[in-house]
Amino acid sequence: MNQIKKKNIFAVCDLEVEYAYNFMEYLNQRRNLPFEVQAFTSAEILCEYAKSQPIEILLISDKAMCEEVRQLKVGKLIILTEGVHNPELDQYSSIYKYQSSDQVIREVMDCYGAEKAAHEGSPVMKKSTSVIGVYSPVGRTQKTSFALTLGQILAKDRAVLYLNLESYSGFEQILGETYERNLSDLLYFVRQENANVIHRLSGMVLPIQNLDYVPPALSPMDIQCTSCGEWLALFEEIVRNSTYEVLILDLGDGVQELYQILDYCTRVYVPVRGDALSAAKLAQFENLLRMWDYEGVLEKMQKIKPPFHSTNRTGKGYIEDLVWSELGDYVRQLQRKEPG
Repeated sequence: MNQIKKKNIFAVCDLEVEYAYNFMEYLNQRRNLPFEVQAFTSAEILCEYAKSQPIEILLISDKAMCEEVRQLKVGKLIILTEGVHNPELDQYSSIYKYQSSDQVIREVMDCYGAEKAAHEGSPVMKKSTSVIGVYSPVGRTQKTSFALTLGQILAKDRAVLYLNLESYSGFEQILGETYERNLSDLLYFVRQENANVIHRLSGMVLPIQNLDYVPPALSPMDIQCTSCGEWLALFEEIVRNSTYEVLILDLGDGVQELYQILDYCTRVYVPVRGDALSAAKLAQFENLLRMWDYEGVLEKMQKIKPPFHSTNRTGKGYIEDLVWSELGDYVRQLQRKEPG
């Protein structure tokens, strides 16, 4: 967790100068990519660079392809096409150029992750990763709103990934989104050997402001049937091999061996309420932690009482508004009190 390694090179080559540099700027803003990005506007300059620097991924426009580029030794060459291209390029994977940068990078990471075998010692450009759990045995505590607010605020300065492990997240409904892939797909890759999980992850994450998230599982069974070992394998992949500095786990009761997951966390926020029944549920939870020898979780726990947040906005606007709400002010004050 404390090693720093040089990133592999992700090269983009397009004769259209504005496209090449705008795409490079977009990629550099994606803190989760485990690559150093280089942009080129001619094949000649690209080939000269490649003489001294190995290139792991090369995304090159069909118009820039030439015999010299074909001879380069790159980990994965992908054609950036405007539609119809020379049949001689059919041997390479191709991606349509004129779509959102988000979609382009997802397709690139899909192509790369599908063919590139996972290897030990993936590049890590960070000192450590904090794993923050957010869980409560008490209902209606603003738990998810708190976790999303915390994630967005921390993501202003650090690379943060949010994972929702609840049986029912409601993300598609509140965001008005339909996801092609979600956490269930990522867990499938975790179960496969040499699945290159981190690059699959990079092609799957979506942003809410600076915060990255993986679309949550659609079915409660996908959460409930995932073993503790599979969850921990996923978390360890993210901690060891991604560039994320903070991993936020929004936990629900459907997670197998929940207490072991909580014990894995660096810190655990426990939203609570002030009524007698809520206090009784919390006391039962704490007693069980002691009974099952998870006193370490008690030491990591921080009980909080987040203020309730309401807004007329829907979709991403609802989640983005959390940062500037009373809840956002509460989270900022909480963070100012944190050591370090």
